[in-house]
Amino acid sequence: MSAVGELEILYREPGFVVVSKPGGLLAVPGRGADKQDCVVSRVRTLFPHAIAQPSVHRLDMATSGLMVLGLSKSVHRHLSMQFAARSVVKRYLAVIEGQPGTEAGVIRLRFRLDPENRPHQVYDPEQGKLGVSHWRLLGLQGERAVLELFPQTGRTHQLRLHTSHPLGLAAPIVGDPLYGTGREGDRLLLHAAGLQFLHPESEEPLCFFSPPPFRVDCL
Repeated sequence: MSAVGELEILYREPGFVVVSKPGGLLAVPGRGADKQDCVVSRVRTLFPHAIAQPSVHRLDMATSGLMVLGLSKSVHRHLSMQFAARSVVKRYLAVIEGQPGTEAGVIRLRFRLDPENRPHQVYDPEQGKLGVSHWRLLGLQGERAVLELFPQTGRTHQLRLHTSHPLGLAAPIVGDPLYGTGREGDRLLLHAAGLQFLHPESEEPLCFFSPPPFRVDCL
């Protein structure tokens, strides 16, 4: 295990690498010279043989946690197919502002981009794309709750919208400036803690865990 800047390298092979992204770092390059520092650029600096676009999935800039990147075309294709087939298991930890009335559940909501308020997503039962998230209560921290979240789909801001929306848990993630009461610069308490996928060559299951960089009393 090593680190490049603030990017922690958890596992590496010639064809792929697993990293833990810090909150506040872009996953892929954005528009403009000031938005080129990201997971992809740091990985390509460390692995010069990597393809130009090694990312097979993304995390919001404010979200921390695990990402896998394909360094070769064949491995990238294999990993991308696993994500497209929804066979990759993604486990998130989050602290929400409030307490759910039950201990577990499934949230199914259709939502889309609000073009008048980018990058905000809005609930739209007719034109929106379906997002499905499974969740489980892990414990309480005062008036807040710690959740384990398993997104079945990978929509933009899915977990942030599912937790905050009245048809979801009606309890936004702590520190969320888009869907909650967080202010710009606050830490979003959402972390991609677990990632499980098949090795692109042997097809043996690989499991990775990254502890959250924020306080979670019940772990």
